[in-house]
Amino acid sequence: MKSLATAFTCALLLTAVAPASADTWTVDPEASKLSFEVQQGEGTLNGEFQSWQASIDFDVEAPGSAKISAVINPASAATGNPQFDTTLPAKDWFDTEGFPDAEFAAEGASLVEGNSYKADGTLTIKGVSHPVVLEFTLEIEGDTAKAQGTATLNRLEYAIGAGVGTDTVGDVVTVTLDLTATR
Repeated sequence: MKSLATAFTCALLLTAVAPASADTWTVDPEASKLSFEVQQGEGTLNGEFQSWQASIDFDVEAPGSAKISAVINPASAATGNPQFDTTLPAKDWFDTEGFPDAEFAAEGASLVEGNSYKADGTLTIKGVSHPVVLEFTLEIEGDTAKAQGTATLNRLEYAIGAGVGTDTVGDVVTVTLDLTATR
């Protein structure tokens, strides 16, 4: 009986000191969007990735334990302009034949203030990886989360359109996410 009581006490202590587990969130692709914009000549070129997946483990009580990852199909980039849409998959741009996926991964996030967070991650495009900061806001109501965020990158660091001058296409690209997920 004494060993049963000891085992029960140990089990309670382990439960009490075990780290909180992050919630696993499932992104609703129909209610979510991953888009981009870049300066193009005198205007702005806007586009959206039509095919991507995200995996999110996030607990607002322990954002440092977050795991955020996304796999993007660059061939699915659509701007609404047929000329750009046929150019983007080419070798000089996304080289989707040689590199069918782009990936973002972050281990941990930090609270900035209120419902604003940032996650320091790594973005890999065309086999080239660079650090990228994802800044986002998060609203959770029941089992539904809505996140909106941005990340900025330099297209030339990934050899995207390297032969095109920055006076024609800007080097800074802003990627925007607007997603809805459930746990």
